[in-house]
Amino acid sequence: MSEILLEVKGLKKHFPIKSGLLRRTVGQVKAVDGVSFTLNEGETLGIVGESGCGKSTMGRMVMRVLEPTEGTILLYGQDITRMSPGGLRKLRKDFQMIFQDPYSSLNQRMLIRDLIAEPFRIHGQLSSADIDKEVIRLLETVGLRATDLFRHPHEFSGGQRQRIAIARALSLNPKLIVADEAVSALDVSIQSQILNLMVDLKRQYHLSYIFISHNLAVVKHISDRVGVMYLGHMVEIGLKKSLFHKPLHPYTEALLSAAPEPKRNSTRERIILQGDVPSPANPPHGCPFHTRCPKAFDRCSKERPILKEVLPDHQVACFLYE
Repeated sequence: MSEILLEVKGLKKHFPIKSGLLRRTVGQVKAVDGVSFTLNEGETLGIVGESGCGKSTMGRMVMRVLEPTEGTILLYGQDITRMSPGGLRKLRKDFQMIFQDPYSSLNQRMLIRDLIAEPFRIHGQLSSADIDKEVIRLLETVGLRATDLFRHPHEFSGGQRQRIAIARALSLNPKLIVADEAVSALDVSIQSQILNLMVDLKRQYHLSYIFISHNLAVVKHISDRVGVMYLGHMVEIGLKKSLFHKPLHPYTEALLSAAPEPKRNSTRERIILQGDVPSPANPPHGCPFHTRCPKAFDRCSKERPILKEVLPDHQVACFLYE
């Protein structure tokens, strides 16, 4: 049985809405509103949902790039939610992030050697000579050459820049990597190369991933388990095979029905959702999905369902299964 690496409990992030000359707070945008899940060692958890569902905000809170409004984040059982910057710095080597756009996340004025060496220098782990050897090893690990050391990020293609970002994330041998739309800005052919690289690195370095994406095919390829988010809530989470073959939540069913399939394999009827996604500044009472759900009934507008296990390793927040 794998050890639990990460445990997230009741995580919330509410952004204040300010108005008027005095910039008074007049409301809250509930970007993430009570998300809970666990991640085991060596596991990849895919997080999917429409744009604006809160998945990237959730990933940034796990990384402590954003401060949570409420909730708890445990890394190996240690609470990092309110940890001081000094205490967090000691743990930072254990969890790293890969962003969507490597052009923005990499300093364009720095040489590739300095970009990858920077984490070593911050944490003071190696001598200068050893750092240079380690930087070359990391570059070659992600499919680049030692001759690339003295080039700048803008001299590389998008896929190569993402390889550099991955090398930088690997530099301190992290246990967890949060990948936020890490391949969505790349061409389809390059996407598959980066995904395969990440799968190989997972085996080689015994990594765990939280892989955030709106692309179901990408999540299906790389994930062991999949969580589905809607309007700041986790509405379903389960093993990949179970969730893709037997989705339980009506929103998951609609998402999967919209995903393109080869015609010969297409057995799923297309579900067209009515209406727009409600504003996270004014979410509906009860189940967040009930305003668009084709299976909603009276209780759905009055109570919020909680995430419950209804199949082995498969949880859903829906009154249909009570």
